[in-house]
Amino acid sequence: MKRILTLFAVLLMGATVVTAQDETPVKLNDGKWTTSSTPALKVSEFFFNNWATSGNSQIDATATFFGNYKYTHPKFVWDNIADLAYGYAWQDLAESEELPFFETRRKSNDKIDLTSAISWNAYKGWGASFTANLKTQFGRGFEYSGVGDNQIEKVISDFFAPAYLTTALSFEHKRADWSVSLSFLTGKTTFVYNDSLIAAGRNYGVLQDDDFRRNDPKTFNHAYFALGSYVKAQYLKKDILPNLDLYARAELFYDYKKPKNMAWGENMASESKYTLAEGEDWTTLQNKKWFARRAFETDLDFELKLDYRFASFVSANFALNLKWDTDFSGMGNWNHWQVYQMAGVQFYLNWKTPRPGVD
Repeated sequence: MKRILTLFAVLLMGATVVTAQDETPVKLNDGKWTTSSTPALKVSEFFFNNWATSGNSQIDATATFFGNYKYTHPKFVWDNIADLAYGYAWQDLAESEELPFFETRRKSNDKIDLTSAISWNAYKGWGASFTANLKTQFGRGFEYSGVGDNQIEKVISDFFAPAYLTTALSFEHKRADWSVSLSFLTGKTTFVYNDSLIAAGRNYGVLQDDDFRRNDPKTFNHAYFALGSYVKAQYLKKDILPNLDLYARAELFYDYKKPKNMAWGENMASESKYTLAEGEDWTTLQNKKWFARRAFETDLDFELKLDYRFASFVSANFALNLKWDTDFSGMGNWNHWQVYQMAGVQFYLNWKTPRPGVD
């Protein structure tokens, strides 16, 4: 009965899901600001008690924020985007008095994605842009084994471990619903500010010097700067079908120094600074053709979002994020692929964003 009352109280607290969205242009000198802020809290639950087909009770709470702050000037556009998310799931895996109610707590989402871009239009949709993007996470990420009191947590990531700062001077082509940018001069800095991760070999591509010693943090490198090519394509279409919005984004980055770091030559196994993932061996890598090697070295980040509005206050959401990064050795059999997928329903209560210069 105590568990049922606890679950009922949590459901009452999670019954309200609040988001906000407002897009209001504000004139300022020769340009204008257009702002959009969408915070949200989404709570879902499952409860099973003496259920013939069985199941585990579960509660999931995820907070998100998406903000777009754009300054449009006759000569340039300055676009700023904040995409944040953090969520946890609690699951009741064993009907046992020795284990606490909802004994497992595991992170279900964690994202910090900040972008600032200034672009100049030159001719018929073509122009130039300078973009800075920062990606990291709020808290620690774990690899789990076991449940309850026997659960073991192994830290595999943390705030700014890793973090990626990408700066690019690009050629850009924009249309109403899509844009493509191409840069041959892009800097991508990877940060890992967690000594225990570096000591455990989870460097996320931050190369260590020859005097590196796992028991001496003074020998650790915490950042790696890569210079390479960068391609970004994105598509945003409202009402692609009635009440259905679509957002898609693809980013590719190629580090010019990667072939040297991989040491594809005859002494690859001894000279490469690359860490093998589960299931890989040096012979398999050595046998890759030239194009396969370049594709293997290229980082990919693909994101897809769908939003279907049943009414002004409720919508169904789907999100998929795929990443390929050979500097991440993987968990289990996914190796270098990272996959995130989410589907849910969201309720809206509009709240206006304060406009610049307006009390």
